[in-house]
Amino acid sequence: MDNKNIDFAWSAVAPILSKFDFYDIKNIVGLAGFNIKILDGLGIDSSNWDKPNANQLVSEIGGRFSRFSDEIKQSFLNIVIEEILSDRYARYSHENIEERLQYCLNRLGWKLIENKVLPIDILDLSDLNELDLSAREDLIKAATKFRDGDLSGAILSSYAAVENVIAQTYQNNNFGEVDYGNSFQSRCKKSFEATGVYIAIDTQLSDIEWKDGDIKIFKKNLEGSVNSAALVLQLLRNNMSDAHGTKPVIKPLAFDSIKWSQIIVRLLSEKYDV
Repeated sequence: MDNKNIDFAWSAVAPILSKFDFYDIKNIVGLAGFNIKILDGLGIDSSNWDKPNANQLVSEIGGRFSRFSDEIKQSFLNIVIEEILSDRYARYSHENIEERLQYCLNRLGWKLIENKVLPIDILDLSDLNELDLSAREDLIKAATKFRDGDLSGAILSSYAAVENVIAQTYQNNNFGEVDYGNSFQSRCKKSFEATGVYIAIDTQLSDIEWKDGDIKIFKKNLEGSVNSAALVLQLLRNNMSDAHGTKPVIKPLAFDSIKWSQIIVRLLSEKYDV
């Protein structure tokens, strides 16, 4: 993530933060790790020493923010957002803070998901809301790790999201313990067969009067694509992900692992009538 994009996210947060009381702002950014010694001198000068200015304070904090490293910016922003949305500052709820913050972030290419700031192109909240709850947390972790530069961790969490929804499918269908002795790809295949995804899609396409030949081709290629995506995730997990993040990782493939995981989870999360 480059500085420009991170600074865009701050540009969305700053006007919201300026609505807070002067000393509340200092407490919030202090909890986010802002240097207290520097913070003490911000927002007050010879012209307003008797009436501190919140807008001036936030502007001066922004000037310091621009000098932070990318890693510190990301951490700082998330903590600031967690604080301003916390119950501690519920007295500001009349400002519609969360709604306004989401709107401002969206316009600048960012999204607020469970109080975490993520680029829209990684995860979309509207899609996330339709996914199985057992996989949501891992997909958010994957997006967060990718944003923070932990590419190996992003792949691991993408893989884990699918494993969680597979485990849920096994439980829902009384399959017993997940058969980890078999390949990840075969576990995915078994889960798709259990949910009846392909049969249901076949029926729905017939209902909208697709030709039988087209349905057959579509179904065959959809199954093949999903099986291939599962194999790709399995290979990425085995060859680009470890607990220590020491294996070399190709960034575009780490990004794609989140999307492939999301597709598999999305299909397994659908409720099909079969």
